[in-house]
Amino acid sequence: MSQEAQMSVTPFDSPMMRDLLSDKELAGLFTDQAEVRAILLFEGALARAQGKLGLIPELSGEAIHRAARETAIDPSGLAAGTASAGVSIPALVAQFREEMNAPEHAAFAHWGATSQDAADTGQALRLKRLAAVLDARLAEIIAALGDAAEEHAELPMAARTRAQIATPTTFGARVAAWGAPLIRARARLARAAEGVALVSLAGASGNMAAMGAQAEEVARLVGEELGLSVPALPWHAGRDGLAEFGAALAILCGSLGKMGQDLVLLGQSEIGEVRAGEGGGSSTMPHKSNPVGAEALVALARHASRLSGGLQEALIFAGERDGAAWQLEWMSLGQLCVAAGAATRHAQGLARSLRPDGARMLANMDATGGLMMAEAAMFALAQAMPRPEAQALVKAACATAVEQGAHLRAVLEERKEARGADLGAAFDYSRHVGLAPVLAMRFAQMAREG
Repeated sequence: MSQEAQMSVTPFDSPMMRDLLSDKELAGLFTDQAEVRAILLFEGALARAQGKLGLIPELSGEAIHRAARETAIDPSGLAAGTASAGVSIPALVAQFREEMNAPEHAAFAHWGATSQDAADTGQALRLKRLAAVLDARLAEIIAALGDAAEEHAELPMAARTRAQIATPTTFGARVAAWGAPLIRARARLARAAEGVALVSLAGASGNMAAMGAQAEEVARLVGEELGLSVPALPWHAGRDGLAEFGAALAILCGSLGKMGQDLVLLGQSEIGEVRAGEGGGSSTMPHKSNPVGAEALVALARHASRLSGGLQEALIFAGERDGAAWQLEWMSLGQLCVAAGAATRHAQGLARSLRPDGARMLANMDATGGLMMAEAAMFALAQAMPRPEAQALVKAACATAVEQGAHLRAVLEERKEARGADLGAAFDYSRHVGLAPVLAMRFAQMAREG
């Protein structure tokens, strides 16, 4: 393999990094070869449609259609032409015509279309495939989280707000908090995918002038063959669909990143409440088991947000065609798609291997010396005294407990004002998880319903 072939600019195209931050299956949709193949499928469908409608000889349309599926073109041979034209299509069409070795038919290839028609429709084919793969993976992740939420619906653990132990919840409810955004992300991605799975056939300036009165029928036939929808209005200069698709991918990555961040924190040595996936080793510390997959989710989420911004900047699309905005899309979209692929791949493994440690969760709650039950104690005392007085009493008792290293319940039981309150119930974790088990089971049901 040549040194040029091994060159990697981002982790997404690095053979060394691909199993960590890339996705082999989805990265394959963004190779030069995949792009050329998709564009040729468009050229073949276009020629067949035009042949059927008599815009070009039908025999030529079928010959071009057949050649588009049989011709292999080396993308590296298009480099000079791409640099000259700012897009690969002119060089690709010229090479395709030459490879056909049938000039009487080849002359009708790309008839009335423009470079953006071919590039955008080819891209739409690949994005449609990408969306289908991501949808299947999300379905699997949601199902695995649903099973975990149901299994651990009543397993008590400490909720944490602003990095501090708050009040009791359950692990099932925490899992539901990871999974619910993914259900929404899946639906959002499906809607956004419809907005990019579109034929682009706007012609030189967006009005399909070269194909005359049959232009829209040509587009319909092309869409029918390629499995793409035909928009009511051309989208060559309106890039909001791509920006929305990119935002959906970024939100998906961000939602998975939240799960990853929680798993990193819950798996810390001092906390040790949840493990997931296979830990990574250290080059020098034999005891380490690093949360590699969870960390990758966090990194990918943060990078995806920046890539989505590039697609939003590309909305500022000058006139009927803007080479700079278009190139910005090329630099952002592929990486964003592969980042989403890598994130879902890691999340699949993590969701299937969640291992909560109930004993450690209980120990961490006990380690607060009852302080995490201060709210419950205050409400228990409020049954026998005005709430403001109960709040002041518990606050003072908390300060004493911290100062003396005593358990909050013991401190309160020494206060005569607290006599008669059911402090036993107030300090029972399982009685103060609220709707957490219900929420966990509700999510599990949503996950089953798809």
